[in-house]
Amino acid sequence: MKRFSEWNNKKITINDKKAIFFKTREIFYAHIGENVGYEQDGKGEDFVRPVLIFQKFNNSVFWGIPLTSTLREGKFYYHFSFIKDVTSVAILSQLKMFDAKRLDRKIGKINKEAYKELKTKVIGLMSSEE
Repeated sequence: MKRFSEWNNKKITINDKKAIFFKTREIFYAHIGENVGYEQDGKGEDFVRPVLIFQKFNNSVFWGIPLTSTLREGKFYYHFSFIKDVTSVAILSQLKMFDAKRLDRKIGKINKEAYKELKTKVIGLMSSEE
């Protein structure tokens, strides 16, 4: 059962907080909320999920990619590790614009080589004509 009312109340407090400083390639827990249909939801009381900062545009907004620990295969997923012995999966099809106010706390950073591979995969998806 979706918790839209709880999420709407949480958004009020998130909107009033100051943005956290962030950089491209960093990974944060972010308040991504309770979303519609198959869009990735946040979890727990604070509706958070790990999000990779894919591209920073300024101090307020960025493109982010939600992460999951559920192993999924296919062109819409990228596997990498930023925590020893833990595989994270970037859900490339869920790339979206986020406001920095949604960021809760930094939990890691993707290494340069993995980020380059992920970026190549995202660009490939965007140029696909399927």
